[in-house]
Amino acid sequence: MLGFALLSCACVAHAAPFISLGDPPKYRDTSTFKAFDYTNPNAKKGGTLKAYALGSFSTLNAFSLEESAAGLELVYDTLMAQSMDEPYAQYALVASDVAIAPNHKSVIFTINPKARFSDGVAISAQDVGFSFDMMRQNPLYKQYYADISGYEILDSRRIKFLFTTSENKELPLILGQLSILPKHYYVRDGQNSYGKDPLQLPLGSGAYKLTRYEVGKLVEYRRDKNYWAENLPSRKGQFNFDVVRYEYYRDDTAALQGFLRHKYDFRIESAAKVWANGYRQSKDSAFSKLEIPHSLPSGMQGFFINLRKAPFDDPLVRRAMILAFNFEWSNENLFFSQYQRTTSFFNHSIFASTPSLSSDQLELLRVCKVDPATLSHLQKPYTIPTAPSLQDERENLKKARDLLRQAGYVVQNNQAYKNGIPLRFTLLLDNPAFERLAIRYARNLARLGITMEIQKLDSSQYANRVKSFDYEMIVGIIPQSLSPGNEQRYFFGSLSADTQGSRNYSGVKSALVDCLIDRLINAQDRDSLVLATRTLDRVLLELDIVVPHYFLPSFRLAIWDNIAMPKVQPLYDISPTLWWDRRKSGF
Repeated sequence: MLGFALLSCACVAHAAPFISLGDPPKYRDTSTFKAFDYTNPNAKKGGTLKAYALGSFSTLNAFSLEESAAGLELVYDTLMAQSMDEPYAQYALVASDVAIAPNHKSVIFTINPKARFSDGVAISAQDVGFSFDMMRQNPLYKQYYADISGYEILDSRRIKFLFTTSENKELPLILGQLSILPKHYYVRDGQNSYGKDPLQLPLGSGAYKLTRYEVGKLVEYRRDKNYWAENLPSRKGQFNFDVVRYEYYRDDTAALQGFLRHKYDFRIESAAKVWANGYRQSKDSAFSKLEIPHSLPSGMQGFFINLRKAPFDDPLVRRAMILAFNFEWSNENLFFSQYQRTTSFFNHSIFASTPSLSSDQLELLRVCKVDPATLSHLQKPYTIPTAPSLQDERENLKKARDLLRQAGYVVQNNQAYKNGIPLRFTLLLDNPAFERLAIRYARNLARLGITMEIQKLDSSQYANRVKSFDYEMIVGIIPQSLSPGNEQRYFFGSLSADTQGSRNYSGVKSALVDCLIDRLINAQDRDSLVLATRTLDRVLLELDIVVPHYFLPSFRLAIWDNIAMPKVQPLYDISPTLWWDRRKSGF
């Protein structure tokens, strides 16, 4: 995703085939860079990789707000290719080189003359400009590109992007992530068909073509044997299967049964109970369960509370609901003690805040014109409530009752009321793996007189409700990158609170949060970025917008033995694009 704000690029005023934020790129020596260390450059092509997806899809447009078909990223190349074993570095792909202006107000990408769409048409600077224009039709991308004022087509192979600020050093890398769409395919006779037909077959320059689909059943991709970038260092040893097929299952229970019958080849397991016991149902030993450590930030998973709806606009109610959650009991009794508690929006990273604010953080808050009452409140240490014993749980519930009384609630016949209105709400779920956790949480809430109903929806209904913020509580996940940046605007920015499809699940609207996000985005060095992010984290935690869950510092991978993986695993990702058919040769 995004990166920290000290730009490193070989001779910034001149073109280079790489770009990074922070440390110099690992593969900057072009004379020795033949492939990424975590790939198998000798992996043979062939075979079929069978994957799975849940629910259904309504569009073949990967960049739509609607539910897109699985695997569409295989169709597209981006301007630059992201490394998986560095915090944030990109290397030449569609763009053969990139040149950042010395004043950081613009960047020029030069298109590789060999770059081709899968129909054989050469990629031009006009295609890049068209792609940028089409992406900005999506309100989320529009916000992501907010600091990019426009572009100039310099010639058929060079495009210059202009920035509104010289402070946001990650903008060239944001543009490096741009997927390239073919203007000639969508614009004919002056008419632009992009986005008009949700099931229009996509055309890209990536390693695969979408060749077959059935809505709600399957999506199939075939490797383009004329893929123009196959031997580029940033692509060598990747995209090894001739066919990649996603089959859809109605829910994860059905999907697990499909895996155990080897209907598909691998799954990243999200449920602790399934990981502990679910795979014992199979008598076939021809698959492995692997726990692969990673260095990724865990971000925030939890019960997100929608502040747009009463009574959740009351911070006393929200804090009471956080006190009612007992992670320790749930981890031991439901999850086989597999997890660690999430205590930060930037968990498992150096950007996570500490309970108390430093003097530099206090100064930053003053720069952001925090009001005195909020500043005084923030100076008190903040911790996520814990309950190592049932006695601790009882004490937390007592504190929660006191807060509800302060908020004006009285309990009659085991139900809390305020002005005659019961404190009741609905938790939406689309994943049954969270149901046991929700039931235990609902039991504790009931002890406070709070009624939480659990409503299970299919994936399409759930996606539509979440996109339109039509819920009171959901299980949400806010991922974080190795170095936070522009994406924080649509996670927590005021504008995104009213932008359908954003990940501002709780509807945060705060001038203080907006200011800290701006300081984060425009940080001039790593220390400034860490300071701004830790302060943002502390302010977000204080808002009590989520009941934090837990995280796992490793990938739980179940994989059948017909699939081979490189010996070296990337630090920051797990990707089937690196695998190959074991029945083919290779190390």
